[in-house]
Amino acid sequence: MNTPSLPDPHDRPARLTVGVVGAGRVGPALAAALQLAGHRPVAVSGVSDASRRRADALLPGVPLVSPAEVLAAADLVLLTVPDDTLPGLVEGLAATGAVRPGQLLVHTSGRYGVGVLDPARRAGALPLALHPAMTFTGTPVDVQRLAGCSFGVTAPDELRLAAEALVIEMGGEPEWIAEEARPLYHAALALGANHLVTLVAEAMELLGTAGVTAPDRMLGPLLGAALDNALRSGDAALTGPVARGDAGTVEAHVEQLRA
Repeated sequence: MNTPSLPDPHDRPARLTVGVVGAGRVGPALAAALQLAGHRPVAVSGVSDASRRRADALLPGVPLVSPAEVLAAADLVLLTVPDDTLPGLVEGLAATGAVRPGQLLVHTSGRYGVGVLDPARRAGALPLALHPAMTFTGTPVDVQRLAGCSFGVTAPDELRLAAEALVIEMGGEPEWIAEEARPLYHAALALGANHLVTLVAEAMELLGTAGVTAPDRMLGPLLGAALDNALRSGDAALTGPVARGDAGTVEAHVEQLRA
């Protein structure tokens, strides 16, 4: 089966028509990034009012249609739906004959590799798993944040170059993840991002209780430096009373937090 060619991004007109199934925070942003690279978004599906607003903001003029109509219109289809919804969606699209041979079918789930796309692959689709390791807001700023963003890439060997080329065109950096390693890869990202959010939120709440009027301004430089140090040095970046062995200070902290 031939892999679609991906020539120079500046070679106009656009080379691939792009569709989005699931107009959440991720899909419209990725389609907008592909549009900047010379591809042409042609269809998007979304149900909620929020989905429609995101599609209008990031993909103005692109019609909202059913998932089957998205697949009928696009050479490259982004399946950007929740993880638990993805297997059933793929099975349904394949069972109804919506999948076309030679069509690039891309999902953005961190949890799954390309195995979840097997029903579509049997129908002739070319399966790719491209997961951007970034949180999304559903606004145009997401397109800018894709610059330098790592993508967890899983694909059959014959599609690896095509997958990496698409990531690069969106401004990202491809990072190859083996099929069997996808759950651990995704767990690591969720662990880091969500623990960071809860830690920051808790620290801001405690500072507010202590009477600090601008906890965010106080924490910004400190946590920015701590994150940078941790990325560079790992556990060696620990500082403060824990690193100094000030047991009395740590005991006082624990008493305050318990109270």
